[in-house]
Amino acid sequence: MAASSRAQVLRLYRALLRESQCFTAYGYRTYAIRRIRDAFRENKHIEDSAEIQKLVNKAKENLDIIHRQVIPASLTCWPGTAQQALGKPCLGTGGFSSGLY
Repeated sequence: MAASSRAQVLRLYRALLRESQCFTAYGYRTYAIRRIRDAFRENKHIEDSAEIQKLVNKAKENLDIIHRQVIPASLTCWPGTAQQALGKPCLGTGGFSSGLY
């Protein structure tokens, strides 16, 4: 694998893991992270550049899907949620929620 291709794949891997950390539900988050790690581990032996490019495109599509799934969850931030406890901004309320019920 060329150095630029390797760097692109590693960047994509990190982006997928980073975006998966934004799932608020523990089950979705752990499944996504496990699936990403398993898929990259399973395909690390591939050396054909056409096949690598095909897998990179598939991973980019999956990153878009994860991103679309995470955004709606971040728009619904209720007081007392894990998102608020972590100090993450509640996008649907224009900033941090007040914490009042």
